[in-house]
Amino acid sequence: MILKAYLEMNDTNRSISETVELFQLIVYAPTFTLGLLFNVMALSFLFFKVKKLSESTVYMIALIFLDTLLLFTLPFKIISYHSRGTWKLAPVLCSTLESLYFVNMYGSILISLCICVDRYIVILHPFTAPSLRSTKKAAMVCAVVCLAASAGTVSTSQLHGEDNNNLYCFHNFSKSTWENVGLLSTLETVFFGSMAAMIFCTVQIIRCLRKHRNPDNPQTYTSRAEKIVVANLVAFLVCFTPYHVVYFLYFLVKNNIIHTSFQKVLKDTIQITLCWANLNCCLDGVCYFFVLRESLEDPLRNSQKTATRKP
Repeated sequence: MILKAYLEMNDTNRSISETVELFQLIVYAPTFTLGLLFNVMALSFLFFKVKKLSESTVYMIALIFLDTLLLFTLPFKIISYHSRGTWKLAPVLCSTLESLYFVNMYGSILISLCICVDRYIVILHPFTAPSLRSTKKAAMVCAVVCLAASAGTVSTSQLHGEDNNNLYCFHNFSKSTWENVGLLSTLETVFFGSMAAMIFCTVQIIRCLRKHRNPDNPQTYTSRAEKIVVANLVAFLVCFTPYHVVYFLYFLVKNNIIHTSFQKVLKDTIQITLCWANLNCCLDGVCYFFVLRESLEDPLRNSQKTATRKP
């Protein structure tokens, strides 16, 4: 299911434009550096400052792990594009890197959905939450998501078709890959389904928080929690929506549903939106670090805060 991230580049045997290639280098270099730094800092807080794991911190660990997988592939993506046609490293390495990239993209989306649903249960169903939530259950959910995402990488070896003599990596996918309607439907459903569920849960959480806000003190904890919930949703939408919209349009072009005159523009645009989507790794790391630090300032409210914020 996660193969979609690559379909972006299977255009023709031509390389992407030099302008887009430069844009990728400019974006990926700081994304890799800052994303890795922020995620390491967040993990350091988790392992050395947080004394007891909660459901939220379990989801956080899983999401940071998936983000790190994507960050690891970015330098190799730069190498792949810069080589302009030939993957000079081992073919098995290319397949592994592509799999890691796919696991992150949709594994992160699904874990983000789990985090949002977890907060929804805590805020709107506090009496049933204890029976529905536990760190063990959260760990099981993360394991299922990662296994499901990993299962999608089985078809990674088929992205380039049976004849891939030039050993392309991260781009130049086969015609059959682009004609796979089931793949398109699965990937788009995962994202837009998650997006709809997150919007619903976030709206309900905000309504509940505002209902219980103290009118005499607008700068209450619920007000701060509300801002973080909104920020999490906005980051999700801003990072992932452009890519999935452009990917759908590019699929239509590759299948001659939309005039092929749009192919070159969409080809460049899908590369740019994919770079933009990868920025989510940095945003996750920054958000986690500051939320963890704030939660440590008030241990008595730690469990409540992590339940109403993105961990």
